[in-house]
Amino acid sequence: MAFVSFKKTILRNLVSKPYTRKTEKQYPEGTRGHVENDMDVCVLCGLCSIKCPTHAITVDKAAKTWSIRPMSCIQCRCCVDNCPKKCLSMGLRFQEPGEEKITKTFKQSEKAIAAQEALMKAAKERAAAAAAAKAAAVNANGAQAGGAAPVKTEEKKD
Repeated sequence: MAFVSFKKTILRNLVSKPYTRKTEKQYPEGTRGHVENDMDVCVLCGLCSIKCPTHAITVDKAAKTWSIRPMSCIQCRCCVDNCPKKCLSMGLRFQEPGEEKITKTFKQSEKAIAAQEALMKAAKERAAAAAAAKAAAVNANGAQAGGAAPVKTEEKKD
């Protein structure tokens, strides 16, 4: 008896349309997909590669590149949470499967490189100005105390 009802199901499935249809899947907010990097904001500090438990992220400061192996990434979000510039984010789409394991490499734009160099130059100038001001303050205090800064001398005991 069960064989007869099974035959009916087989015949009905052969001539009718499938009950399912292919639709674009909507992922809810907060879904962990793949890691995205805004290279214009990234300073290539390397904290993301240090915090990555699978070592899927590689940062090359000399070449100004940031690389990720998507199939090694476990979407744990450690890199996103520890990024000081908040340039990393989790996309809503998952990594599409492929036949080969690939490495996605992103290079900083010339505009971002120039902006970072300008920031570094300004920081060095501020540090030099602060050191000069400190030295001037020490010299001014020494001049007020007795004309010259005190000099340390050591005595030798025989």
